[in-house]
Amino acid sequence: MKTLMRGLCAGLALAFAACAGAAGYPDKPIRLIVPYAAGGSTDSTARLVAKGLAERLGQPVVVENRAGAGGMIGQDLVAKAPADGYTLLLSAAGPLTVTPHAYEKVPYDPVRAFTPIKLIAKAPLVLVANPKLGFKSVQDLIEAARKNPGKVTYASFGIGSAGHLAGELFKSLTGVDMVHVPYKGSAPGLVDVVGGQVNVMFDVLVSALPQVQAGKLDALAITLGERSQLMPNVPTMQEAGITGFEAGTWFGLLGPAGMPPEVVARLSQAADQVLAQAALRKELVAQGAEVAGGSTDDFRRFFLSEYDKWGRVARAAGIKAG
Repeated sequence: MKTLMRGLCAGLALAFAACAGAAGYPDKPIRLIVPYAAGGSTDSTARLVAKGLAERLGQPVVVENRAGAGGMIGQDLVAKAPADGYTLLLSAAGPLTVTPHAYEKVPYDPVRAFTPIKLIAKAPLVLVANPKLGFKSVQDLIEAARKNPGKVTYASFGIGSAGHLAGELFKSLTGVDMVHVPYKGSAPGLVDVVGGQVNVMFDVLVSALPQVQAGKLDALAITLGERSQLMPNVPTMQEAGITGFEAGTWFGLLGPAGMPPEVVARLSQAADQVLAQAALRKELVAQGAEVAGGSTDDFRRFFLSEYDKWGRVARAAGIKAG
């Protein structure tokens, strides 16, 4: 009986300590891991969020870039960190919803290793074409691909990238046969579409925008459900007649699995306040993104649906990145 009582007391002591720690959260600086190098869209989004969170939480939020292995190094660091809310992750969609399906060995389980906290923003891709092809609409592209199966080519910024997956989703929904031409990044792919070596490309909107504005590329469609403020005259895929098409990338705030609910709620509330700022919304729009938000449950459901969706696409296309 004495042993049992000692065990119960010890358990209660740990529970009270955990509650006290959650109630006082945060009482020291927070690390925000970005699984990419400094300077990219994920990094710039993380720095905006970190600044806002620090102001509302009363503690520094320090961005740490842990790049490598397509984002897997940074992801794995957070997956193995203590679940106390002092090591967080600002991730793009790829390492969570695409990489696990494209690579044979991934050091973390994206579904079980993380606690979703807040969906920060969504960023569409844009389908662009070389003007000399005369494609003025998505339907023009589909017609040309059906008349010339295996002849129309599309570029992407890498095997297993958002642009690659968007192309495969497009093929599956329209039944056309297009050939994928992967590049090591957006810029070289765009150069070859402008030069006519490749026909079309699903690219990050802000990368393609200058070429569209200069008349060097035709923008055919935006890949998310709403038009972009940066290209208000370009229709969405749904408006172009491709039912069920939605692709792009997104940025989410997560932590290790098993975080205390009180800490998750505190971070979620602070993130909502950050996302309500007009200045932050303006900055994200300039980067080609739109504020998302919603509850932690909303983010969890969205993440799982994205994981399942892109898993089906990757398997159907036989995508293997390594």
